[in-house]
Amino acid sequence: MDKQRLLDMTSGPIVPQIIHFTLPLIIGNFFVLTYNAADSIIVGRFIGAGALAALGAAGPVMNVLLFLIIGICLGMSVLMGHYFGEQNYEKLKRVISTSLISGGIFTFLLILLGVFFSRHILQFLSTPKEILDDATSYLQIIFIGLVFTFIYNIYAATLRSMGNSKASLYFLIASAVLNVILDLYFVTVLKMGVVGSAWGTVIAEAIAALFCVLYVRFYIPILSFSRAEFVFDYDLFRTIVSYSSVAAMQQITLHLGKFLIQGAVNPLGVVAIAAFNAVSKIDDFVMIVQQNIAHGTTGFIAQNNGKRNFERIRKGFIAGLKIEVVYTLLASLIIFFFSRQLIALFMGEGGLEVIDKSKEYLKIMVLLYLLPGITNVIQGYFRGLGKMKITLNSTFAQMLGRVIAAYILATYFGIEGIALACLVGWICMLTYESPLFYRTWKQIR
Repeated sequence: MDKQRLLDMTSGPIVPQIIHFTLPLIIGNFFVLTYNAADSIIVGRFIGAGALAALGAAGPVMNVLLFLIIGICLGMSVLMGHYFGEQNYEKLKRVISTSLISGGIFTFLLILLGVFFSRHILQFLSTPKEILDDATSYLQIIFIGLVFTFIYNIYAATLRSMGNSKASLYFLIASAVLNVILDLYFVTVLKMGVVGSAWGTVIAEAIAALFCVLYVRFYIPILSFSRAEFVFDYDLFRTIVSYSSVAAMQQITLHLGKFLIQGAVNPLGVVAIAAFNAVSKIDDFVMIVQQNIAHGTTGFIAQNNGKRNFERIRKGFIAGLKIEVVYTLLASLIIFFFSRQLIALFMGEGGLEVIDKSKEYLKIMVLLYLLPGITNVIQGYFRGLGKMKITLNSTFAQMLGRVIAAYILATYFGIEGIALACLVGWICMLTYESPLFYRTWKQIR
């Protein structure tokens, strides 16, 4: 095993370890967001608000299945981190091989569903007819690329479970840069429209997946499998399912909620859809960092839970919470003072109406960002302890409150009502998980 490429977080200074582990995740996911952001910026500026609205309508549908895969891989990584913390490498290999086989089959089924039912789902969400064809074409191509999404995420999750969060960062940087180049070429040179943007994203994802496979094969000997070692272990599969299904349900609940919220936004018209899509991209850049700080806390807690080192678990959570609060306050200040400039990135000179509508939404959201920051690090704490059902139930409480509020408040307040619905959702989440956190905190003292 190459120790230099792995990170044991069961001893040593806590804050530097969490930052060392989390920083590549943050940088990497900023580049992940450039996939969708580049699509939206290039399509919005070179094609128009209608095309941007098509991407906005397709986004929640795509994210339901995309984050279902990410959730599955996240659940698997918690179990991998536990066995790595125990230094039980035989079990670790069996978990990885079983995860690859079962996850690959599941992803293939998702691709079939996505390709054949995209248009029906968009129609169910009341997507305007003038953008329905573009949104359907974009979705179908993105779903084809889910095979590369799974390969990348399962390899990246495996590396992160063993403390290596840097390798996947480098591959994401390369693929994100390639995605921008391909988007510009397909959209502005070949004039392929929304379809060109989708193909650029899929090709870039394939490159990231290929780099991950080659890196593990040549640089991480512990993950080199002989044919006899690449097995499907049914008993471990049942354990993997118990972790991954809950993590996946949490992710799909979150994005199914966003999917349903899109249904509340669509009747507000094309301008509102484009505005919601533009602000959602800004929200993503704020919240993906919050989520990655939580993932760093999860990785730290999972390894120490394997060693039953409860004092480090408590200190690790407090460190993660402090990092989360400091980051969120800084990000909120930047967005508050530069909101118009950030929104204008997604639209050309003809998009003034969309920019004004976006500012109405964003001026509320910027006051609320601290709430998801706190809930994310609490969820990271529960995931690291293996208490996946708590994270699922709290996410369900959040999205149920948010979706119901969105349909009610949008009727009276328009796009601003969608932002207020986020506040309702986060209050519901904290109300559910706060007493459970307090009880668990006392137990591990």
